[in-house]
Amino acid sequence: MNGLIDAIDRRMYPGYSSNWDDQLFRERILTHLEPDKMVLDLGAGAGIVAAMNFKGLVRRVCGVDLDPRVASNPMLDEGRVADAGEVPYPDQVFDVVFADNVVEHLAEPLVVLREVRRVLKPGGTFLFKTPNRAHYMPTIARMTPHRFHQFVNRLRGRADMDTFPTLYRANTEAEIRRLGLLAGFDVISVERIEGRPEYLRMTWPTYLLGAAYERIVNASERLAMFRILLIAQMRRC
Repeated sequence: MNGLIDAIDRRMYPGYSSNWDDQLFRERILTHLEPDKMVLDLGAGAGIVAAMNFKGLVRRVCGVDLDPRVASNPMLDEGRVADAGEVPYPDQVFDVVFADNVVEHLAEPLVVLREVRRVLKPGGTFLFKTPNRAHYMPTIARMTPHRFHQFVNRLRGRADMDTFPTLYRANTEAEIRRLGLLAGFDVISVERIEGRPEYLRMTWPTYLLGAAYERIVNASERLAMFRILLIAQMRRC
């Protein structure tokens, strides 16, 4: 079984890694970083995503999360236990704020966006990566219990404690643009990306099904609304 999956990898997705989306997001973040920048990782957690390690590349990397493990996150210069809607830093401290797979968990995304704007310096940048609600995976997630999500992520090598409930309240391009404007941001871009179908790589038949979907939604911009990944960039006005 694994041999067939490996063969599909080589034939259809050469160069992809299991964290291709995080690597892609890292590239976007790096274009905004300089050695004198102050950076906030919103929803930093325990530091399990290596691609989100920017420590040493900027003046200071801070992080906030409700997960108490954030205090010992090795990717941060400082980690604080806090809600994303009440960031424990003064106004206009950070040059860059980023959030990797966080927005889909937010009960009040507008509150969080306004809080991010508060702690950003004028002209500062907020970048986030989140799943697209119109894609089949979030659709399935909304129809299934949290314990099923934990089961699927266990198959993908992620611990139950690192699988969090999802709400998808800011997870379309239109909603991101609407909320960004309401929060006082200039929405620079919202990319819609479909790549290797990670969630369907468990068996070769599901993998081929996911690959067919990927080819279809990438064939036309009219189908971009069904791609899995949203990467948004906003600037504080």
